[in-house]
Amino acid sequence: MSDGGGTGTAVGLHRVLEPAGVLPQAARRLDADPRIRPDEVRIGVERLNLDAASYRQLHTAHGGDPDAIRAEVLRIVGARGKMHNPVTGSGGMLVGLVEEAGPESPLGLEPGDRVATLVSLTLTPLAITDGLAGWDGLSEQVPAQGHAILFARSIAAVLPGDLPVPLALAVMDVCGAPALTHRVVASRVASREDAPAVAVLGAAGKSGSLSLAAARRAGASRVIGLVPTAQEEKRLAATGLADAVVRADARDPVAVAAAIEGAHGGPADVTVVCVDVPGCEHGAILATAPGGTVVFFSMATSFPAAALGAEGLAADVTMLIGNGYVPGHAEAALDLVRSEPAVRALFTARTGHDSAQ
Repeated sequence: MSDGGGTGTAVGLHRVLEPAGVLPQAARRLDADPRIRPDEVRIGVERLNLDAASYRQLHTAHGGDPDAIRAEVLRIVGARGKMHNPVTGSGGMLVGLVEEAGPESPLGLEPGDRVATLVSLTLTPLAITDGLAGWDGLSEQVPAQGHAILFARSIAAVLPGDLPVPLALAVMDVCGAPALTHRVVASRVASREDAPAVAVLGAAGKSGSLSLAAARRAGASRVIGLVPTAQEEKRLAATGLADAVVRADARDPVAVAAAIEGAHGGPADVTVVCVDVPGCEHGAILATAPGGTVVFFSMATSFPAAALGAEGLAADVTMLIGNGYVPGHAEAALDLVRSEPAVRALFTARTGHDSAQ
């Protein structure tokens, strides 16, 4: 393992094999050597959670063939030393047991801790040793054996003992979305007389359902959930998480804007995009009021399309990239799942009833 020396080791520069000088997320290939530096932590991998955009792309590219999907994930990890989908540019996160913590690691982890990494797999050195033999290739959650490396500036959280591992992993994978949604809505509530109306695109999904709950908790005057199918419309309406549930293809800008305006009597003040397919930027912008805010959480988002689309529509909106990290985001999301039965029910429907600890 090479030694970058200096402050670069805290962010993992010494693990970059190529090209030299870039941070691990931008690297083509990382060094996943299990030997750790004094400020690193080695995790024994138990389960990966592929981000939704990445898994959808893999599923589509291989026609849903689980063997081909499994082989492609193994190929990516083997070639790159990390799970960094070259098409979507995204990865996911993982759960595992701390095997070794260097004496200078600031993460506060101890051997035996079961943790979820709260940093992307696109920058986490990773090796898989079981050929993903326990994964059926049909879901985002991937039982796996191997090891991963955390740096001094990585983030990880010890898993709570009161929630099943698959559920906690699914929540922590998207915990940045509700945290930033809460921050944006609460800020507008504090600075204006009128509480904002919030629309969430992809509202029946993991990040979408949490964002609905977070917006309401932050003081939104009205929350509107947009979904693509009648089945999701029925499921979300039954939860009561949204004041209104509307159906439209998030890739159809006119349909999205019409659906939101029909449910609210006008555009939303805050629009949160949690859709895992490309092409949803213009609909979100068109559905947002002048002076409003659009928050993009999907890794399928094209940020040039968003910027140029807003310009082309003469849309005076603030656009935020959800970077997945807000202080306290993991605990806040877990609290929503604990305190909102409807949110937990939606997550359980997606992760199943696996309660393996």
